Order: sequence, then structure tokens, then C-alpha cells
Amino acid sequence: MKSDLLALAAIALWGLLAPLGVQLAHIPPFLLTGLGLLVGSVIALPLANFRVSRWRVPLPTLLVGIYGLFGFHFLLFMALRNAPAVEANLINYLWPLGMVVMAPWFLKDVSLQARHIVAALIGFAGAAIAILGRGASELSAQGFHAGYLIALASAFVWASYSLLTRRLPAFPTAAVGGFAAASGLLSLLCHLVLEPAVALSGQDMVLIGILGLGPLGGAFFLWDAAIKRGDARRIGLLAFATPILSTGLLLLSTGQALQWNIAIAATLVVGAAWWGSRSPG
Repeated sequence: MKSDLLALAAIALWGLLAPLGVQLAHIPPFLLTGLGLLVGSVIALPLANFRVSRWRVPLPTLLVGIYGLFGFHFLLFMALRNAPAVEANLINYLWPLGMVVMAPWFLKDVSLQARHIVAALIGFAGAAIAILGRGASELSAQGFHAGYLIALASAFVWASYSLLTRRLPAFPTAAVGGFAAASGLLSLLCHLVLEPAVALSGQDMVLIGILGLGPLGGAFFLWDAAIKRGDARRIGLLAFATPILSTGLLLLSTGQALQWNIAIAATLVVGAAWWGSRSPG
């Protein structure tokens, strides 16, 4: 289905986030996100025939867009500041599971069967294996961290945003450029308040441009188009491929060999997506 291809294209771009993030790790995260989102918003100009007026949407729609793009990144970065990175990242990747399980709450024409729940849990197990297989040595033994709840909130925000876009009055995918621009400006404001100032090199600017055109830009437009056209439950299952692809590309970009956990994780996610999508209704 076209929606699946659009979702997979978004997932492929999100897979580039980790390798790019490693090369840009010296840049404060809110600055990086703010600049990336502003670059990403430019993609909407040709989609809107270079008329920013096509970004205009009702205020509730704009607030939902900011809730999704800014709220997700803000909470994720706060989680990473207040909890060990591996665990926080794993909890954050509950959002595809959230999409599957919460779909009936947000979408009246969608029902949930036991097969969807089991497939989503298998998909999350695959994501967990992908993340923990390379980061088990980083696991914290210090007990509970407040950042875990913040990471859970970030997962809820992205899952609910993805589903809410189906509940809103129809708006063009080009309007996501307005969401990205507003969220980028808010991220830069967070940078001014929370982070130290840094100087950017020419190489930094090139990589930020790639980041904005891909994981923090093009991916959002593809995701919006996929959600509007497809089955949110199936797309949620496909999304578990994100941490697997991200981990695999990170290993390749740093010259490390692919590990056993990637193959097992990929098998679980592909199997879960196939099985879950076969469920009627």
C-alpha cells in the first residue's frame, strides 16, 4: 500500500538520525533540533507552491502540530538529561506500541484485537533487543529515575499526535512546515534559556542541513501523508523498525560489525508487522 511505503520512507530517514547525531554530538540538542526543524520547514515551500499562506491552519490544528513536534523533542531531551540514555531511549520507543493500542481511543472507525496487541508487544521486544543488545553495559543499576516518566510522556506525545492528526479538520501536508517552523523557534528559545552558546563550523552547517532535510524535515511530511492514508495500527507496527535501522546504520557508520541482536530484532519486527497487518477490521 502507498501509505506503507510513505511510512517506510519516513522510518528510513529517521534511521539516519543516530549517525548524524554522533557527528553533531558537540552541538547542544535544543540548538540542533531548532535549526534542523527550521531547515525542515523549508521543504513545505514547494509543497505549498511557495506560498506560506498555505501553512495557515486553525489554531487548534497548529497547537496539535506544536504539541507533537516540539513537545516530543522537548520531553525526550529532558528525559535524556534526567535518566540513563539507554533506558530512556527504550522507554521512548514505546510510542509505536502506543499508536497500536490507543488507536481505538482516537479513531472511531478502528477496532483493536488481541492479535494487534500481541504483534505490538513482539515489535517492542524487537526494538528492545536492538537497543539493549548494543547498550547493555550502559544499563543503570541505580533504580528509578524521574526521567523515565518524562520518556514515557514523550512516547505518549508522539503516539497521540500521530493519531490526533486523523481527528483534525483536513489540512494539507504542507502545513506541517508551519508546525516545524513554530517548533523550531520554540526549540531555539529553549537553547537560549537552557544551553550554552556554541560556534558552528561550515561542516556543522552542512550536516545540520542534511538533518533538517531528512530526519527533522522530510520524515515528518512523509509520516503525515502516511497516517492520513493508512491503517494507524499497521503503521505503528512498521515503526518498530526505526530503532533497528538506526542502530544498524550507526554501527556501519562507525565501522563496527553488525551484531546478532540486529538480525533477531529485524526478524521480530518484520514478523510482527506482517502478522498484525493480516488481522481483519
